[in-house]
This record gives sequence, C-alpha cells and structure tokens, in this order.
Amino acid sequence: MGLYAENHERVERLFAVSGLDEGSYRSSVGDGLDLRLEVVARHAYTVELTLSYELLDPLTGQPDPSAHLRVYGDARQAEATHCYVGRRWQDTLGLRPPHGALLHHRLRMNAFLNKWLAYLAEQGHGPETLSVFEADENSCRIA
Repeated sequence: MGLYAENHERVERLFAVSGLDEGSYRSSVGDGLDLRLEVVARHAYTVELTLSYELLDPLTGQPDPSAHLRVYGDARQAEATHCYVGRRWQDTLGLRPPHGALLHHRLRMNAFLNKWLAYLAEQGHGPETLSVFEADENSCRIA
C-alpha cells in the first residue's frame, strides 16, 4: 500500500487531480512529448483518469504508453488499474491468470506508474503546465 500512497502523492503534486473537473487536459513542457490527462469520472471519494503521451501505437492506433488510474481521495491512494505499453494484460497473462500472476502484474503496473510520474516531474510537468485540451481533427483521443 506504500506504493499506492506514493503514487497518490506524486499524481496530486503533478496535476492536483482532486481539483480537476471531468474533461481533457494537456501538459506541455516544450520537449515535443505533450502529455494528455483525461478525467473520465468523478465520484464522491474517487477520480478515474487516464494518462498518455500524444503518441499512437502503429498497430492499434491507441495511445502508448498509457495508464488508467483510480485516485482514492479519502484513502490517499492511487492505483494503475491497467496500462497499455505495447500489449494488453490479457495478451500477457491469458484470460484466467493465476491469482499470484495477476497480483505480480498489478505490482509491476503500479511500479511503472510510479517511475513514470517521477520522470514527468523531472521533465517539468505540473499544475502550471496543465491546460484544458481542445480536440481538433489532428489530435489523438484517449479511448
């Protein structure tokens, strides 16, 4: 649970998601790799969001890398519920993986998220680099 608490601290420091409305946002630090954050849903104590660069996987057309997050404000925890880094978890683990394999996979996803959030902070992403995203015909959309 310490990893989930650290992820919460990092995602809040980076994007202050507890104060964001539902919608799409872009964070740009001038490195050519704009980050997309989409607040998918807000609930009483939980925010669901996606993070992705504006890069598309050439095979699927989906943003890659991307992470789907659930941020628990009351428990001060944030978890990656699933990630897309080239392959879906079903491609890696099968449709009915053993519980230990699934737990190990979730730990790896959240370790990936932790390192990615640290990298984003090092690159200069933060609340001041975040702006409301206006979609156009040349932009990718997080599904």
